[in-house]
Parts: sequence; C-alpha cells; structure tokens
Amino acid sequence: MREQHPDPQWVRNKWRSLNGEWEFDFDFSKTAREKELYKNGNLSKKINIPFCPESSLSGISYTDFINSVCYKKDFDISYSEISKNIFLHFGAVDFHSYIYINGQFAGEHIGGYSSFAVNITSFVNIGKNSIFVIAEDDVRSMYQPAGKQSSKYNSYGCFYTRTTGIWQTVWLEFVPKQYIEKCKFYPDIENKRLIIEGTVRGCGELEILSSYHGRPTGKTKINVNTGMFSAQIDLTDLYLWEIGCGRLYDLELKFEEDTVYSYFGMRKVSIDGLKFKLNNKCVFLRMVLDQGYYPDGIYTAKTDADFEKDIKIAKDFGFNGARLHQKVFDKRFLYHCDKEGYMVWGEHANWGMDYNSNISFGNFLNEWIEVLERDFNNPSIIGWCPINETWHYYEKSCESRFIETVYNVTKLYDKTRPCIDVSGNYHLEHKEIHDVHDYEQDIEKFYENYSKIDKGIVNDPIRHKENDVQPYYGEPIFVSEYGGIKWAPREKDGWGYGNAADSVRDFVQRYKGLTETLLKNKYIMGLCYTQLYDVEQEQNGLYYYNRDCKFDNDTIKQLKDVMTQKATIEE
Repeated sequence: MREQHPDPQWVRNKWRSLNGEWEFDFDFSKTAREKELYKNGNLSKKINIPFCPESSLSGISYTDFINSVCYKKDFDISYSEISKNIFLHFGAVDFHSYIYINGQFAGEHIGGYSSFAVNITSFVNIGKNSIFVIAEDDVRSMYQPAGKQSSKYNSYGCFYTRTTGIWQTVWLEFVPKQYIEKCKFYPDIENKRLIIEGTVRGCGELEILSSYHGRPTGKTKINVNTGMFSAQIDLTDLYLWEIGCGRLYDLELKFEEDTVYSYFGMRKVSIDGLKFKLNNKCVFLRMVLDQGYYPDGIYTAKTDADFEKDIKIAKDFGFNGARLHQKVFDKRFLYHCDKEGYMVWGEHANWGMDYNSNISFGNFLNEWIEVLERDFNNPSIIGWCPINETWHYYEKSCESRFIETVYNVTKLYDKTRPCIDVSGNYHLEHKEIHDVHDYEQDIEKFYENYSKIDKGIVNDPIRHKENDVQPYYGEPIFVSEYGGIKWAPREKDGWGYGNAADSVRDFVQRYKGLTETLLKNKYIMGLCYTQLYDVEQEQNGLYYYNRDCKFDNDTIKQLKDVMTQKATIEE
C-alpha cells in the first residue's frame, strides 16, 4: 500500500519506501526519551505505516487520547548507497517528532501537517540500521493546529476522530554530494516562458529541459557558483493549464551527478475587480468542501485511487474545484488535481489554538511557511487560506495581529496567488477577498443576505448578525461555505446544519434556491458547497462517508445542471 513516489513533483530515481510494518508502542507517560528507549528498546506492537494508530488500516484502532507514541524500523544500507547523502523523509507526523538513528539523535520537527526530511548520512552504517521515532501530540494543549480533531473523547458535531504520529509516507532518498536543493516555478503565460528560482549544494553546471508528452519544448543551461540561481526557459509551444485540462509539462533538472524529475503547469491566477481570473479569463469558482477524511484511514487514503475518486465524484456534480478544509492534503492528491485541471484552495488546520500564546503563534507560522514552500509549485492551488473561522474568541484581545502577520507572510512568500486572510470571520480591514460562511437554510432569508450588495450598498455587514465586526467595502465575495443541507436517509441520528431535508425533492429545491442566489449575484466570484461527503456523524454530504452517492442518476443530473449554469460574473 502507498508505494508510489510520495512527491511526484520532486522525483529522484534512487529512493526507497519505508511504508509497511513497523514496531510500535504507546508512551502514555511520555517517558520514552527519558528512559532512552531509542538506544535498545524493543516495542511490543506492530503497526502498518503510513496509517495512524487510531485508524483500522494501522492494525491498532485505538481511538482514545494518545499523547505520545514510539516507532521502530530496521533498514539496510548498501556500499553504493552510503557514498550518497541519505535523507529520511516524513510526509507528516503529528505533532512533535524526535528522530533517532542507531540510538543517536538525528533531528526533530514540530508540526503535524508539513513534510520534513532529516539528513542521516553521518548516522548510518553499511548493513543493518535502525530508525526510532517518538511523536508527542496533545490536541487539547491549544498550542498546536488541530483542525477537526476532536478535543472530547468522542467525535461530535463537526469534529472527528484524532490522528496521532506518522500519517503519511516515510521514505529514504539517496542524493549525490552536490545536489539541487529546491526550486520555485514561475509560469509566465504572456511571454511563453517558465522562470525557475532555486538553490543548490555545490558548484557546477545546471541544465533544465522541458517537454510536453515527450516532445522537447525548451531548455537552458547555466553555471551555478553561489548556491542560488535563477533560470528561464523560453517555451516553443504554449499549452495552458485550464479547468478540466491539466496539460502538464515534464521538467528534468540536471546538476553534476544529480537529476530531478518534476512537472509544471502554465497558468496565471488573479483577482480583477470583482472577478477571479484564470489565464486572464473570468472563471466562477464552483467549489465543494473536501475535508480529506477516510473511514478506514482517517487522515490517510488507502490508495492513490481514493484521491482520483474524490476528484471524479466532485466533477460528477459539476464542481470545478475544492476547498481543502482544515488539513494540509497529501502531495499525491495535489498531483491528481494538477493532472485533472481541478482548482483547490490550500489551507492550514488552525482550529484548536490559543492565538494569544507565543508558543501557538510560533508553531503555526513556522509550519505554514513549510506548507507554502512544499506546495508552491502545484498549479492546481489557485489561492491560500491559512486561517478558518476565528470568531473573535482570542483575536479581539490581540487586535488581529496574528491574522495580519500570517496574511503578510503569505503574501511576502507568494505574490502569484490571492490569499484569504480568514475564511468566514473575522477579516482584516484591508483584504483581497470578502469571504463569507452562510448556512441559512431559508431561501428567501438567504437571498436577503446578499440583496444589499447586489444594489451596491457597502460599508455594512452582509449578514446582519455580524454587526459591526465584518464590514463589507466592495471587494469580490467568495461564499466559501454554504448549504450544508442534511440528507441522511440511511441514518436516524447525526449532525448537520439547520433542519434536514424531508425528501429528495425538498433537497433539490433548497439546493437550487441557495445556489442560484449566489450564481446570479455579480458581486460574488465563487461559492463552495458544504460538503462532498459525510464525515463520521456529520451528515450533510452529497455522498456517504464511504463515497456511495445519496442520489440516483436523474437527481445527480438535476444538481449538476444547477451548479453548471452560467454565473453572472462570467457574462
């Protein structure tokens, strides 16, 4: 399971997956480091990596609170491999991980959602070696991003089963002594070129070649002597990344003995007045909320096919993208979004934090920078959304400085994409996008919420209950959560927004009324329906948690026709 390369945008031929069976144990007393178990400790259980111990796929299925866990794995290193730099990669480990190689401390990482690597070259030997990982996690501490992980014993409302420790692929990578460290890709569609900025370790000649379906489309060659470089490829042929058509170029980067295989998409995203534009053309964002949960793996999909299926079932209802909600998604999911021409908003899992805490601030901001670094080159990511629904629990007392800082850092790192300061509430005074969450189920009341802006009224809240804390100044509007219509014919109990639909006909009429209100308002640039599938007890999905559809083919067609009708902003 999960044997494909974990990052299709940065591939070297010499790598090895460490997924599979590891030794495992709980460390409820959090004394593993003090006892120095990493030196000679044998663990009593077995776990299937990359699945968290709460999941059934892990073989553990322990769903109570877990504040610390230990992992152990033996691996071999050959004579030829030891002559390389050897990096140990982790897709994600929740939350604070300590890495030991052959009983020696090799590194640590703070952050449960971002990927990281440890250079273990100086710690390994030819032949048998051992990895020992300790992961400490406390979603109730309020010091760490927790997303939708429940702070109560049971799942409830829109909070679900927790994820502890390793939950994405672990792998070894064997890299030459001189190598390409990282790159950022800047597609320039107007001038038909790709600009590449990056860093290398060492000095030498860097050659970069692009191709499209095997046909060469451009190349460049430069000497790098300072570690940093900037290069440009003038493309012979321009194929645009568009909705439904990924049109990805292959990219090969060669530096001395190092070769990296990557890809890129030629596309441009922008906000122009009230409109979102893709490649300088107006596009209405018809999005769906995707939380990235799976019944048997929780945060982790069992196979690549699960990623592909979630994109397909969204497109079957007429959605052209997704808001990836309160979680940093797997790089392989983003790869399939890239291939399919499926737009997504990148988000962090900010819920669960005390924003007044310096510890929380440091933990969040540093991890968010790592996320921006990891996912910058994915063409499917058309915007960033670091923070969701702050609701002024803590921000009011610190005068929104946390929000302001995160927004400014995001824009400093990435000037090529729009950034939503806060999805829902509460916004900075000066913002790119006015983002709204609205679960009003009454169609007439829902319409009234947006009738003022349709008449050009500004300097007033869109929704009256927001009083004076959410003024609207005429920015483009993204209703990034609406609907949430509960429809659960298989279940008696469960959670959803407002009153459940009493029939399929009632559901269709409500869906149609709410959606058309947004499609026909010229101030609104996009919508995001809640949600694609049920998650545990939350039953407002178009699909059940196992991805069975709740509707027959005729109803699916009706709902797709509603979603895909022409929006005012595209006229």
